Amino acid sequence: MITQPDRPAGRGMKLTSPPVKVAALELGLPVEQPDRIRAPEVVERLQQLAFDLLVVVAYGQIIPAAVLAIPRLGAVNVHASLLPRWRGAAPVAHAILAGDAETGVTIMRMDEQLDHGPILATRSIHIEAGEDATVLTDRLSQIGAELLVETLARLATIAPWEQDHSRATIAPRLTREMGELTGDEDPVEIDRRVRALQPWPGVTLPTSRGRVKVLKGHVEGARYVPDLVQLPGKRPAPAKQVLGDA
Repeated sequence: MITQPDRPAGRGMKLTSPPVKVAALELGLPVEQPDRIRAPEVVERLQQLAFDLLVVVAYGQIIPAAVLAIPRLGAVNVHASLLPRWRGAAPVAHAILAGDAETGVTIMRMDEQLDHGPILATRSIHIEAGEDATVLTDRLSQIGAELLVETLARLATIAPWEQDHSRATIAPRLTREMGELTGDEDPVEIDRRVRALQPWPGVTLPTSRGRVKVLKGHVEGARYVPDLVQLPGKRPAPAKQVLGDA
């Protein structure tokens, strides 16, 4: 198992292991946590392991050619979009931001370029009204796991097909600034951002109580109405309780 190093997390910034590491250790699997997977000493270590198949899911680093070449059965990636739409780090958020009606999961053969390789399997789903990125990610995770198992079971017989690279769109990393709204934006745009930018960076709007993090809301006519909000250092609460009629 290869995953990211332990990182500080939470209010106390306690050093925290990635969930996949916790699961691997519970199963008695060895875990590698390199800072940079392309570092020569890391590549050499992985070459010594001589594993048969590499499966990559939301790893967060570009896998170098020297590592992709190690497994005799190749390297496959589970990506949370219908490629070539939304290649990159934040496909779920960008699908919601764009107002897409559907998204899905793609299983692909990996090459050296970002989410660029030939496709082995896809499965699409409808994005439900009001669905946020946290809920949608959970649904896609379940679908991705099921599709991966099905795909690996018939990996030797699948004929991969090339992506239509002319239709590719990019889903870059999210930034804190994307959630710092003025309140003057189109209400549909505010709604999409509130749903897309969960759990991070979240959306804040100016109010009489200062900037407030909006966790849920809805479009009502020509305005956006917050339903659940959070003041700094406080627990989430109904917007009417926190903001009154402001």
